[in-house]
Amino acid sequence: MKRSAAVLVMLCLALLAQPARAITNVTPAPSVRDGHNDFNFLFGRWRTHYRRLRHVLAHDHHWYDCYGTSVVRPFWHNSGDLEDGDLRCPKQYVAGMTLRLYSATTHQWSLYWGTQKLGLVPPPQVGHFNAKGVGEFFADDTWHGRPIVVRYLWKLLPGDHPYFEQAFSADHGKTWETNWTTVYTRVSQ
Repeated sequence: MKRSAAVLVMLCLALLAQPARAITNVTPAPSVRDGHNDFNFLFGRWRTHYRRLRHVLAHDHHWYDCYGTSVVRPFWHNSGDLEDGDLRCPKQYVAGMTLRLYSATTHQWSLYWGTQKLGLVPPPQVGHFNAKGVGEFFADDTWHGRPIVVRYLWKLLPGDHPYFEQAFSADHGKTWETNWTTVYTRVSQ
C-alpha cells in the first residue's frame, strides 16, 4: 500500500508539472451528471486481449494480437483509479499504467497513460460517460509530427467485459481510424 501511495504522489506531482494544452473542439461539453463512479466496472484483476493496427494512419487493415494482465485499484472514494498492466505483443513487451482522475467541478475525467520505458505520456484524454454508459475522451496530440486528435472510447460489453478503443483523426474529428482495442476478462479473486 505504501508503494502505491508513493507512486500516486509522484504521478500527481508529474502531472502538475505538465504544461496546459488546449483541448480540441471535438471534446464533449462538460456534463452536469455526477460521474465519479463511472469507472467502477473496471476495478479488479483482468486478463486483457489487445488488437493493434500494424500501420497507423496509413490506410492499413492488418491487425495483430497482444495479451496481458491488468489490475485496477480505486482511490479518493472512486474519484480516481490507477491501472497497472502489461501487454505482450509478438515483437514487444510493454509495462504500462493509466491514471484516471475525476473533476467534481467539470464532471469530467482526465486519463493519463504511461509506460515504464517512456514515463508519463501527455496530454491527458478528457471527457465523460453519457447516460447510456459510453465514455468518450479526447486530446490534441501528434503522430510522427502530424497533428491529430486522439479519441478513447470506453464501454461495458455483455458478460462483464470492459472494452476500450483508441482512434486517431487527422481531419479534426471528421473521420476516425481505430488503431487499438482492448477487451478485459475478469480474473476470479
